[in-house]
Amino acid sequence: MIHIVRYYLSQHPSVVNFRWSHSQSWGNTWFFLFTSIAAYVIFSLFLHLFLCLLFRNRRPLPLGPIPAVHSLSMVLISLTIFTGILLSAAAEIRETRWFWRRNKTTAFQWLLCFPLGTRPSGRVFFWSYIFYLSRFLHTLRTFFSILRRRRLSFFQLFNHSILIFMSFLWLEFSQSFQVLAILFTTLLYSAVYGYRFWTAIGLPSACFPFVVSCQILLLGCHVVCHVGVLLLHFMKGGCNGIGAWLFNSVLNAAILFLFLNFYVKVHLKNRNGVKET
Repeated sequence: MIHIVRYYLSQHPSVVNFRWSHSQSWGNTWFFLFTSIAAYVIFSLFLHLFLCLLFRNRRPLPLGPIPAVHSLSMVLISLTIFTGILLSAAAEIRETRWFWRRNKTTAFQWLLCFPLGTRPSGRVFFWSYIFYLSRFLHTLRTFFSILRRRRLSFFQLFNHSILIFMSFLWLEFSQSFQVLAILFTTLLYSAVYGYRFWTAIGLPSACFPFVVSCQILLLGCHVVCHVGVLLLHFMKGGCNGIGAWLFNSVLNAAILFLFLNFYVKVHLKNRNGVKET
């Protein structure tokens, strides 16, 4: 069983021979990126305004098992991506170790800093592409919030849009640090969506804002890794995709600020007896 999993997640020809290109990858153009994000924002605004005009009493619409199924699906997808990129990174490290020894580079340094000239092809970029596609499924949470609570948050729109945009940049510019970012994100998102599935089927929720705490922990890990990329960039003579990394850092800083602001609000609500949803 282990050999079968390893083959399909890191040795299959479609994984090994992956290349981020217009002919082989769906959704890899700038036009598609901006069009899809704009469509997501516009449709969210339209749905929110339409429901507010149609149902003035703000009663939630029943969604049945749909949120629970979505959460369970995201758990499975996140775990698959985590396992796939972990096995793929291990295979890449094993196959290129001889080259790194000659250049005095360690595996951890490679995880943080891709060598200059790295192209978006191969195992880890295949799973980076799958991660990019999974971000579109992640946006369904916005529509669940609108339908159930008639609530449309600017932070939610901004966060989901930026996640799609950043994952596109990782592929387009072969950006350094993306392997660790995907590992951290999929691992914590497995816990987040597992918790959402737990509460969606009627089991008791945590006594603290579990989801927000996980998201702040994730952003904290990203900040530490961003510092590591910056240090290696100057110490090793450059990391690939540093321009995209710089833009990524600014976006992460903005998201971290919004998360901290949201965390304070949630904490104050919990102190007043309002449970997290």
